Amino acid sequence: MSKGADIELIDVTKRYGAALAVDRVSLKIPAGTYCCLLGPSGCGKTTTLRMMAGHESITEGDIRLGPTVVTDLPPAKRGTAMMFQSYALFPHLDTVDNVAFSLKMKGVDKASRRAKAMEMLKLVQMDHLAERRPAQLSGGQQQRVALARALITDPQVLLLDEPLSALDPFLKIKVRQELKKLQLQLGISFIHVTHSQEEAMALSDLVVVMNGGRIEQAGTPREVFNRPATAFVARFMGDHNVIAGRVTAIGAEDVTFEVPGGASFRAPAGPELAPGLEPGAPLEIAVRTDRVTLGAGAMPGCGLTGLVQNIEYHGQKVQVALAAPGVAEFAVQVPETAFFAAPLSIGDAVPLGWTPQDVHILQPSPSA
Repeated sequence: MSKGADIELIDVTKRYGAALAVDRVSLKIPAGTYCCLLGPSGCGKTTTLRMMAGHESITEGDIRLGPTVVTDLPPAKRGTAMMFQSYALFPHLDTVDNVAFSLKMKGVDKASRRAKAMEMLKLVQMDHLAERRPAQLSGGQQQRVALARALITDPQVLLLDEPLSALDPFLKIKVRQELKKLQLQLGISFIHVTHSQEEAMALSDLVVVMNGGRIEQAGTPREVFNRPATAFVARFMGDHNVIAGRVTAIGAEDVTFEVPGGASFRAPAGPELAPGLEPGAPLEIAVRTDRVTLGAGAMPGCGLTGLVQNIEYHGQKVQVALAAPGVAEFAVQVPETAFFAAPLSIGDAVPLGWTPQDVHILQPSPSA
């Protein structure tokens, strides 16, 4: 397997007529990185992946793989390989000939290409099923064949379009562990499109959260989860409450803002505070759901009283959804034992609190 290379997108834009699918995306993915492009349907992640592969033309901008600008190169000349969501296996060919097909197109002799295909099948633990056809394989087995077929071209970057979406929940976990192990073994970059936050957190070294054709945030899973850049990222990653209001006062150490219902909250005036912020300006904060405590005694500006709207049992934790004036949605994760020691009911009024250290100021969304 060839050594991987950095891949870089430079102001990449894709338009379909008047519709803007990808809007001036710039991103550098270092060699040997497991990168997940994460976001809701229609955010531009699959279009971005297809432009990297050469299956979609670029309206503006460039894509560089290592030292080479590959923007106008056909897929087979780029040094990338793509594994499609549908797997796209040939039903009339057995497993080994499916994997060897691209080498056949390059004119490699039968013995050599079949030997290489068997090598790839062994890598994905499918060599024992080399003579079966796709219809005789399970979904997970077909996926491994598609993976072997992509890897036989010796790519510097492997592109995966929602590779786990067709698998059942138990198989998903098993296959994602195998994907990460394979990526580390090969030492090349895997760029993986998904709409699953859990998948992105479990697999990636670099998470790229997309929305409206733009990148909202790129960072390690821990950075993106603990310090979401925008309200969109905080909500999409889950387990964060977003409180939005307008600034009423700015002090040396904190900023005070008020929500439409009249309640006031405080946030530390740290480096995230936009320069030139003035009273009346909009401000949003995030507070993690597992950092909120139930009961009275919160510091001024670091709490509210909410009305319980819904209760969901999640095993190790119980998720309590609440509403308060000016704060339509607010959630608290309570450890199972703590919740059942003092259970709540829908309709209960509950005081909630957090510490200033648990407050994170959010930036305006680039896709807004």
